[in-house]
Amino acid sequence: MTVVAYALAVVLNLFILYIGVRYLLKPYPAAAGYGVPATHDRAYLEIKGLRDAVFGIVGLVLLIFVGTRAEAWFMLAVALAPLGDCLIVLRHGGTKAVAFGVHFATAVVVLVSAGLLFAL
Repeated sequence: MTVVAYALAVVLNLFILYIGVRYLLKPYPAAAGYGVPATHDRAYLEIKGLRDAVFGIVGLVLLIFVGTRAEAWFMLAVALAPLGDCLIVLRHGGTKAVAFGVHFATAVVVLVSAGLLFAL
């Protein structure tokens, strides 16, 4: 279970770091994958990218230098972001498939990761 808990935490942190970098480099395609249309102002998309990248880096730093307990609490708190994303997509005309299939599902996986880390 330790290997699974660590592997899932690392994969999730690297994935959110990737999403952040994608928003910084290709903000409009990244926004389309998010589930709502993008504005013409790149600044807001780049802000989202920077914040997502920082989430990924902080998660990795916690896991490497502090330990599984801190990472578990971090994952628990970070699960609020994809839950909020789910609501944003629904409120702004995005599809239920993206809202639940991407964002809500991500929140569930992040919560599973937190649970595994707490169990260690």
